[in-house]
Amino acid sequence: MRAFGRTLAFGLVASASPAFAQYTSYISEFIRVNYTLAGNWNSSTSVAQETIANAAQWWAAQGPWSVMNKTVLAPSNDPHDYLSWAPYYIANCSNVQNTTELTPQQIWTECDYQNEDGVFSPDVRLVNDTGHFQALADAVFYNTLAYKITGNDSYANIATWFIDTWFVNNDTYMNPNLEYAQVVRGANGSGNGTHFGVLDLHDMTKTWCTEYVQWLTTSSLGLGELASTNNHGTFAFTQVAAIQAMLNDTTAAQATINQYLNGIYQNQIIANGDQPLESARTRPYHYRAYNAAAVITIHRIAEYMGVDTWNTSTAAGANIQTAIDFAMPIAPGADLPSELYPDVAAVAAHFGDPTGKYAAWLAEKDPLYPGEANFFWEQPLSDSGLKVTEQEEINPNGTTTAGSSPTGGAAKSGAVQGATILI
Repeated sequence: MRAFGRTLAFGLVASASPAFAQYTSYISEFIRVNYTLAGNWNSSTSVAQETIANAAQWWAAQGPWSVMNKTVLAPSNDPHDYLSWAPYYIANCSNVQNTTELTPQQIWTECDYQNEDGVFSPDVRLVNDTGHFQALADAVFYNTLAYKITGNDSYANIATWFIDTWFVNNDTYMNPNLEYAQVVRGANGSGNGTHFGVLDLHDMTKTWCTEYVQWLTTSSLGLGELASTNNHGTFAFTQVAAIQAMLNDTTAAQATINQYLNGIYQNQIIANGDQPLESARTRPYHYRAYNAAAVITIHRIAEYMGVDTWNTSTAAGANIQTAIDFAMPIAPGADLPSELYPDVAAVAAHFGDPTGKYAAWLAEKDPLYPGEANFFWEQPLSDSGLKVTEQEEINPNGTTTAGSSPTGGAAKSGAVQGATILI
């Protein structure tokens, strides 16, 4: 049905990983292709390279994934249609005059659903195309990088297999649209997807992407997401520009980037570096880091096409560096502190770190950061003199997990260790 096409090997966009993931899942990354092709990488990145290879092997054992694996179908009843439920819509069954306990199916169709920003519906992952796609993106991301670093064809074969299963294989492919992404359930829901669902797929073969980008730029849901002024809009523009770049349509990709930078970006960062549209949310630390990661991706895509947009200012005269400088001293609250770390590393690598403030901040927050996967590609960046080695840690279940730890010391349980989360 579909011919296998070229993949976007130089950059995949990944979001928060499934709870079982042992290795860091980056919000959004578009790695400089010239850097990965160069091969003469700084020796300080050797542990980060090992982390990437270990992560690739771990993810290789988890897949493949497919939209066919879910037990609840989209309203179309086509198992090839992607399905996810709106995560922040919570069932309120006060409108149902029931005398017996409602079944899950009755709750999904008879109760009203109310938006509670930042509060996840407890059953939202019963349909987990979202988590499966995130896992696919991480697996392809790490295995593609591991192939380039090691030259071992087994990593490339794994990435190819996983991509073929999700996008190409006649039995398991996903239809190239998100008509049923982030569906609002209930008596007050439409049963169809919302434009917010475009965010689910911000991480993709060539034929499939051609059809998908056509849907994304012409459908009401796609256009609605591109019109969003906060992180939803930013991620929609990164999707379109990344796919256009992959398809070698550089004219269209540059036009997309210009549309973003001259449009919604202009009001996303104010003079002091705050991102008010993200700070207004219930999880401001998370959303500031989230949108910043997408802005960095926009700049990296432009850089790939030979255009430096990093210093492009908003209407208030701020840029992505201003935004990161603002975010760094703010306490994360209930959010994961590590969400901001990759953004800080990216800004340091691009703008430089002459005073060492970014490296010092990273060293204070995560003394194992030179062992994180992103330390490989976020260069130049100082390792702050930290010596990190790869070693096997014993997990509570008795298995071993390769992880980063300081030389001569053990990794602390319960913290993000390099690219490994130890429980």
